[in-house]
Amino acid sequence: MLRDYQQRAIDQLYDWLSKHQGHPCIVAPTGSGKSHIVAALCKDALQQWPETRILMLTHVKELIEQNAEKMLHHWPDAPLGIYSASIGKKQIDHITFAGIQSIRNKADKLGHVDLVIIDECHLVSHKDEGSYRTLLSALSHINPSLRVVGLTATPYRLGHGLITDKPALFDALIEPVSIEELVHKGYLSPLRSKITSAKLDVSGVHKRGGEYIEAELQKAVNTDKNNLAVVEEVIRLAGDRKAWLFFCAGVAHAEAVAFMLDFIHGIPAACITGDTPKAERERIIADFKAGKLRALTNANVLTTGFDYPDIDLIAMLRPTMSASLYVQMAGRGMRPKSHTDHCLVLDFAGVVATHGPITAVVLPRKGGDGSGDAPVKVCDSCSELVALSAKVCPACGSPFPERKPKKLKLHDDDIMGLEGKTLHVQSWAWRVQLSQSGKKMLVVSYYGGLSDPVVREYLGGKARNILAQYLLDTDVTPSTDMEETARRLSAARPPASVEYKVDGKFFRVIRRNYAPNAA
Repeated sequence: MLRDYQQRAIDQLYDWLSKHQGHPCIVAPTGSGKSHIVAALCKDALQQWPETRILMLTHVKELIEQNAEKMLHHWPDAPLGIYSASIGKKQIDHITFAGIQSIRNKADKLGHVDLVIIDECHLVSHKDEGSYRTLLSALSHINPSLRVVGLTATPYRLGHGLITDKPALFDALIEPVSIEELVHKGYLSPLRSKITSAKLDVSGVHKRGGEYIEAELQKAVNTDKNNLAVVEEVIRLAGDRKAWLFFCAGVAHAEAVAFMLDFIHGIPAACITGDTPKAERERIIADFKAGKLRALTNANVLTTGFDYPDIDLIAMLRPTMSASLYVQMAGRGMRPKSHTDHCLVLDFAGVVATHGPITAVVLPRKGGDGSGDAPVKVCDSCSELVALSAKVCPACGSPFPERKPKKLKLHDDDIMGLEGKTLHVQSWAWRVQLSQSGKKMLVVSYYGGLSDPVVREYLGGKARNILAQYLLDTDVTPSTDMEETARRLSAARPPASVEYKVDGKFFRVIRRNYAPNAA
């Protein structure tokens, strides 16, 4: 049985495909059960159109195994094949779950494919190049009517912006559920964050392709002084937390932190990297889940395809400019737990300050084409415009003051972005308004005391999930006439209080409390 938002995702997908050409992407937060959505979609498609051929693509074997397992859970007799060298199978069937590295040059073997589903589709190149685009191009030559559906928790790429920004493959984002809704309904566990005393300084570390150069990054952060300070602070703040996951800047860094934990401080710990043999990796993860290891360090491995709900502490030791990587790291701590109601995130790397709370991530900017003006600064002595990197003015010889590195701190001390101001609601009013694009949308205004601001929430097309929750909370039956729906909502009982944040000129309502004694 699908959860309501999982069925909503499939319904919205069918609706979009029936009205548009092109390729949509379903945006579903980490932990929302993308594999269940895929399984239900495949089953429905095959049962409605038995001749349909579906190819499910991803980049790591763990995701292939997870997705195939959920497929058989939903449909034990599914005509399922697995094509993956790392799994040791080369099967092609009506539904084929495949690793992109194994299948990228096998379009002729696959033949006619009607639907390609790509998990972690933010990895597909914006440009018409790379393994995914090469395979899709070949399959499109075989079947010009091929449709592609992406799934991801992070619909953006470093240096490119949204994955729908042209010339990207995808044409639209379908967003059936938010992190806030999943936390509110108990499907996800919230994160809590604390400002750390130890900071990892990346001033002077260069970037390539928008991301820190790994060799320079490791050299900057992987020092005995840094590792000792970080580990001692983690131990001090962890208390009785039982499952700690460390994201490190590279292999040497991950190994050094594990050594510091285990051999210096007596915390049972192990390290996993891309070079860890399969059998050893499985043993380490099993020991971690069994509680034999309290801490696990890793480098570029445990961001996708690894799920252990009882992780209750995440230490971010890897500075990154990738918003996707940040959300993937944080997502490891959001599964509901057997022993606590949250996961503590200790951000030594300043990634929360860089990217914002995971409920409102700052999207990466598109990369420039190299034709813009170089960054400049002005000499205070002679007003000469000089390059930003200059230490001495080339015109008058005056030295520029040294630039102080920015202090890294958590964004509002709140990785969830869910801490806001409270308005005690006296009344509310709903109305219909035209958006800038000329489409109708609902607007709700919350009224408090005389000195309180009027908090307005605009519910356009992308906010249909929020509107659905309002209708559910108020037990209001919507009308096909939007004006009538607004009248019915206005007559319903409003929340006793709302919690809100200010986003520029607008308000964002982040929590509604219907309890009479809401604080």
